[in-house]
Amino acid sequence: MKKYAVLAGIVAVIVVAYLGLTTVAPVSAPVAVAAGPTYSAMIYVAGMGGHFAAADVTVDPSNAAEPVKIKNLDRVVIGDKQYATHDARIDTNDSNVMFWSTYVLDANGKIHVGKTDLKTGKVIKDLAVDPDARAVGKGPKYCASGQSKEYFMPVFMGVEGYVDVFDKKDLAHKHRVFVSDIGYAKGSYKFVHGINSPDMKSFLLTMNVVKDGNATGEIDFVLVDMASLEKGKFKVLAKNTLKGDPKNSITFRMYFTPDGKYITQSVADRLWVLDAKKLTLVDEKMMPEGSQLHDAMPTPDSKYALLTIRSVTEGCDTDGKAIVKDGKPVDITDGTVMVYDAANKKVLDKQISVCLGCHKGMGLGDKNAVLCGIDANYK
Repeated sequence: MKKYAVLAGIVAVIVVAYLGLTTVAPVSAPVAVAAGPTYSAMIYVAGMGGHFAAADVTVDPSNAAEPVKIKNLDRVVIGDKQYATHDARIDTNDSNVMFWSTYVLDANGKIHVGKTDLKTGKVIKDLAVDPDARAVGKGPKYCASGQSKEYFMPVFMGVEGYVDVFDKKDLAHKHRVFVSDIGYAKGSYKFVHGINSPDMKSFLLTMNVVKDGNATGEIDFVLVDMASLEKGKFKVLAKNTLKGDPKNSITFRMYFTPDGKYITQSVADRLWVLDAKKLTLVDEKMMPEGSQLHDAMPTPDSKYALLTIRSVTEGCDTDGKAIVKDGKPVDITDGTVMVYDAANKKVLDKQISVCLGCHKGMGLGDKNAVLCGIDANYK
């Protein structure tokens, strides 16, 4: 593992989130929250540079001005940019092992599935996988994933979409299950994601509905039986469709709450909270303008969720001065963390940025800083 020096002024540098650093202007002033639980965790954040940020953090939702603090920052490397990844999945059998899958093809046209020892930062197994003949092109590859006790299950985000089933012990490929098996023809959907329920009895799939080549804003939620999926088949347990905005609502990664009652679903322009059995909407919160939600990870007690946001901000040089080209400020993708309060059905206003400070320090303040999915070991 390669150690990073953490600048005292950068309190939230690659923590619980997808991307960026500088504070994005909040929708309104931070709202005070009554004192409540605090959480300590090691957060692993997937990065498009072929590594995971490993941030030792404290989360205090009652601290409206600073809900997330970093105590130490490190990283876990799985490869170079050919190992761009969106996927972190800690093994429920061994918290020192993290499974991952890659988002792009490597130079040999392969996708990778692997597992890493979190104690040493070393890759235990790296499996190069041929993309399926039914899912060709340079589009996105693996993004989300789930697991059962014996199997790691990355979800192919592209078309045609599918769930792969790998043995956790040696990453032997057991099954590939296409969403066409439950009636989703090529061209009728895009961006498949999924995750297991906490009891590992079911697996949730989401598909964005497409008609005549255009997204409709409709999102299908399909709950399938885990035992059947382990054997290479889909058995549908429940299904529902929710409606968002055709231009801006796209489902990305999601989590079940640890108590198994709800699903926290990122939908780009909004957060959806669903009843985990009925797949019906319980709460909906819009994201601030210029922000895009990509993941929503609940705390162990299911009381809060950490929202990872892609935001647009001005690029800046090593002195923090805005970068201007052709007389205009250079806009880049940054990332922030927000906190959702489940009990009060409220998103706390404060956004904390998590990447740009490091990027500008390396002279990359005019470059996008794109991170992605998260998992965590709570203390």
